[in-house]
Amino acid sequence: MASSNASATATASGGGIGLIGAVFLVFLVFKLAGVIAWSWWWVTAPIWGPFALVFGVLLIALFLWVLVVLGSRAHDMFVSWRRKLAKKKASKGGE
Repeated sequence: MASSNASATATASGGGIGLIGAVFLVFLVFKLAGVIAWSWWWVTAPIWGPFALVFGVLLIALFLWVLVVLGSRAHDMFVSWRRKLAKKKASKGGE
């Protein structure tokens, strides 16, 4: 009885090669058959492309986050500098 549960679980969790795998296999067959003359980078792009896309999006998000954080800190430093400058001018003018 336990073996039938295990096989049912294994078949339910297995999904096959998926769309990305199928596209890669089509590109591979076309390349090996001489139908396309693409670089191997483009033939294997369905495998590494999604990772590169996610990496690129994360890199852009990190860049924007750093820009916002540094921008807000720079703004805070500028505002505090202007306040100190205004206090110095006010103290010199009141003497």
